[in-house]
Amino acid sequence: MTIFEIIILAIIQGLTEFLPISSSAHLILPSEVLGWSDQGLAYDVAVHVGSLLAVMIYFRKDIWRLICAWLSHGLTKEQTNDSRLAWWVIIGTVPAVLFGVAFKDFIEVYGRSALVIACTTIGFGLLLWYADSKAKQVKTIDGITWKNAIFIGLAQAVAIIPGTSRSGITMTAGLLIGLNRESAARFSFLLSIPVILGAGLLATLDLLEASDAVDWNALLFGALFSFISAYACIYLFLAWISKLGMLPFVIYRLILGALLLLFVFS
Repeated sequence: MTIFEIIILAIIQGLTEFLPISSSAHLILPSEVLGWSDQGLAYDVAVHVGSLLAVMIYFRKDIWRLICAWLSHGLTKEQTNDSRLAWWVIIGTVPAVLFGVAFKDFIEVYGRSALVIACTTIGFGLLLWYADSKAKQVKTIDGITWKNAIFIGLAQAVAIIPGTSRSGITMTAGLLIGLNRESAARFSFLLSIPVILGAGLLATLDLLEASDAVDWNALLFGALFSFISAYACIYLFLAWISKLGMLPFVIYRLILGALLLLFVFS
């Protein structure tokens, strides 16, 4: 990859990992539409590391508080709001792990096409619009129950299909159970941490078994620009989401999906 491609793909990863518009779709598209060479496994690990560091640094106080609460109260009958939230993150992660292990190879073969991405981009974009416009949006993050956590976790598992958007589908599920926009976004971001960490570890194991040469400059630039764009994305999204709503992202998804369909059938 050229330096230009390295930086652009890293920025795309950082922005789209947490916006409800699908990071996997946007990383597949350059090779499908522009003819760019595949970024490779090592680069994929690097940009995920950048995104992971961004969300962990941004939520460092929340993470530390949840860990301490879970260790002190998580295994007792006297649960606190923070220890319960820690449990909900754990419970919400399980479906994604199970679905990922079960269907990863199938998705790699049949799911990574422009047509699939176009359909999921449009379909789940419309579902996001419905959830944002029709749901009550009265609950805060402390009002999540174990049933809610399972529901959002099952939604997150669907994001293994490219174009769905992990953040988009978890925010949609959060809105559908009555969370306000900021709470839906915050829980989605917290839920992303173990998923991104797990995906990065699996990719690292695959990388260790591979014999390809590693371009360390590409990895460094990829991780750096992914971190910067992801951190800025999280900060701005949480600051603006209550006022903006999800409609701008829905419109973007519909336009992107329509353009992809034109590309597929042209």
